[in-house]
Amino acid sequence: MKPGGTLIYDSFGILEKPTRTDITSWQIPAMEKAAEMSLMKCFNMFILGGYLKLHPIVSTESVMKALRKTLPERHHHLLPMNEQAILTGMEIIRQQE
Repeated sequence: MKPGGTLIYDSFGILEKPTRTDITSWQIPAMEKAAEMSLMKCFNMFILGGYLKLHPIVSTESVMKALRKTLPERHHHLLPMNEQAILTGMEIIRQQE
């Protein structure tokens, strides 16, 4: 990772926090939250939500619109879960700021 970069990591299985001082590190308990909320298929969306909170390059609405457009309709029942995971990831980062 380049100096000045942003590291977002899941705390599951990480025994030591990153020690680099030339990057910004953020911890999201994505695995724990996914299990707690019964959203295991949305694990990556917790991380995406955290990233979007730190670097709002697109809106949550745009992400959801893209998912609706690209996911096969048979998977559209997962959209609310994905959105919930994104918003939770954002909230976790907000609490750390």
